[in-house]
Amino acid sequence: MAVGNTSLRFQVEKLIGTTRGHTARVRLLERSRVGNVRRVCIQIERYDGSFSLFFFRHADHTWHVFPPDGRRLEMGTGLWAA
Repeated sequence: MAVGNTSLRFQVEKLIGTTRGHTARVRLLERSRVGNVRRVCIQIERYDGSFSLFFFRHADHTWHVFPPDGRRLEMGTGLWAA
């Protein structure tokens, strides 16, 4: 994956187009205690109104509008198979 694709700015502009001429502010930056999930709320103000988008940081350091899957329980038998 290209470096530009991992940035939060790239993901915002991919969804709404360029942010030039519009105000985009980070309203919330939060890291959960369990699972170390990072969440950001971006508020975009346009001439026709404002709206907010939530982004979540995934383990591969990319930002998405959906939260990452939690780790599921796994059986450890893969280590014993030879």
